[in-house]
Amino acid sequence: MPQTVLLAEDDRAIRHALERALTLEGYQVTAVADGVEALAQAHRTPPDVLLLDVMMPGIDGLQVCRVLRAEGDRTPILMLTALVETADRIAGLDAGADDYVVKPFDVEEVFARLRALLRRTSPVPANGVPGTSADALRDEPQSQSSPFSSSDKQISAAGLRMDLQARRVWRGTRELELTRTEFELLELLVRNAGIVLDHSTIYDRIWGYDFGPGSKNLAVYVGYLRRKLDEPGAPQLIHTVRGVGYVLRED
Repeated sequence: MPQTVLLAEDDRAIRHALERALTLEGYQVTAVADGVEALAQAHRTPPDVLLLDVMMPGIDGLQVCRVLRAEGDRTPILMLTALVETADRIAGLDAGADDYVVKPFDVEEVFARLRALLRRTSPVPANGVPGTSADALRDEPQSQSSPFSSSDKQISAAGLRMDLQARRVWRGTRELELTRTEFELLELLVRNAGIVLDHSTIYDRIWGYDFGPGSKNLAVYVGYLRRKLDEPGAPQLIHTVRGVGYVLRED
């Protein structure tokens, strides 16, 4: 069965072009023109993934995200936005979106991000561990001095504990509320605690596509993840290795 996409975009030309491109790519697409229609359609026939424009009349894409997340709907959401400021992107992530594409966009980038989101919602494999983009690194042997530890269902490092089945995270006793992409990024860092992961590796593991040196996508997610992790008087956990990438460690 083809995977289903609910597309909400008020610009008719963009909506029709995306609907056609997605259909040719093999998706089953339902296209609507505003947030009210998007919510009604999502309730009527839940899709595999939502593709939402941020700026729509009436109920905008951010409000659609908030309503669905408040209802407990965890369907992956990819935002389309013409807003390029970091604060605007953070607002989308905070509303519950999993990823975003900035207009004007290359349709191949939209396809790549949709594929990455849909991979993360694939069925749980026989080993009981949800299929994630971090799987390729998960099974790499850890040295005996590694700060990373794991069980079948939980992993921990640097004072962080992650329940992989329940998709829950704690720093100490404080539980963190993370979006799907934030969870996957933190899982990758925790599994490789103390190891510097370069930008290309992270892009490949999390998004399945390297968006190149000009992309700020990873920096936005790391910054937002830091805001949720950091505590007054506590050490920073995610460190930038300038020109290389990021590492999780507790100094």
